[in-house]
Amino acid sequence: LLGRAIDRFLDTVPQSSRVLFLRRYWFGDSVKQLARDRGMTPNAVSVQLSRIRQKLRTYLTEEGFLL
Repeated sequence: LLGRAIDRFLDTVPQSSRVLFLRRYWFGDSVKQLARDRGMTPNAVSVQLSRIRQKLRTYLTEEGFLL
């Protein structure tokens, strides 16, 4: 149930954000590796991941998974 909600959320974000999120939290790539692969600084990757997590938190709250 929660997994499906996360899938639906990922369908709402740009592909680049989806790939970043999945590589970090599904495949376990490090922030350093993601930064190297994307030509970004580790800080920029961390900020983008933080923003995606906040959007996910908001989405899951709206869907009734979080209070």
